[in-house]
Amino acid sequence: MFIIGGRAHSIEQIHEVGKLGYHFAEISLYMPDDVERDLDELLKLKALYGMDYLAHYPNEDDAFDAKILEERFVPRMKKLIGLSQALGITKGTFHFWMDDRYVSHETIARKVDLAGEMVGTARTSGVTLCIENLSERYYHFTPMFERIPDLRMTLDIGHAQLLSKVNTSFGFIENYFSRIEHVHIHDNRGGKSPKDDFHLPLGEGTVDYPRILSLLQKKGYQSTVSMEVKIPDMAKTRDAILHSLA
Repeated sequence: MFIIGGRAHSIEQIHEVGKLGYHFAEISLYMPDDVERDLDELLKLKALYGMDYLAHYPNEDDAFDAKILEERFVPRMKKLIGLSQALGITKGTFHFWMDDRYVSHETIARKVDLAGEMVGTARTSGVTLCIENLSERYYHFTPMFERIPDLRMTLDIGHAQLLSKVNTSFGFIENYFSRIEHVHIHDNRGGKSPKDDFHLPLGEGTVDYPRILSLLQKKGYQSTVSMEVKIPDMAKTRDAILHSLA
């Protein structure tokens, strides 16, 4: 069974996702001070709409500089993971760019160590930490998965359409299905840069989402999917997901 929820970038959007009756909202937890300030309101909204929260953690401060990641990003992540526990969050997504076509092998090796630290903190806090694919192919995640048994993955089917002739979701599903704990759903038309990551509703781009979702279903996927589209586009995207699984 796919558990469908919506991405919410702000308090206002959490209200909107809650009003639509989805199972969960995937909320932005970017700066610890902001989360602490909004903690009471976030808890009230969670109770008001009877929904769960998933965490979407911040982008890397500098994907190419391991020292900055060690000194700035990882400490911030550890604080956010602790705050996730206060919000009853048991699953969160983070970005650690692992594509060795762009990131040095030395930086990648250090990222594996740092990811291990964060996963250890998450384990203590009862949070499953999921690395999200950007431009990577499945084998770019091998160093992480071989070293960190508890690390899981957020499969983003829209990102998987970028910088590749064939959507890279298929490689991740065939080779690392057991690691996929969460899925991000949106469409785009391919392209070679973040500017091409349009987050369109399903059916308005070139992502072969029926085949991807059917393959996940056939493999036995039974977990969460977030619609990473504009809130007015969520109903159309939800209907497309359900039609693909029928």
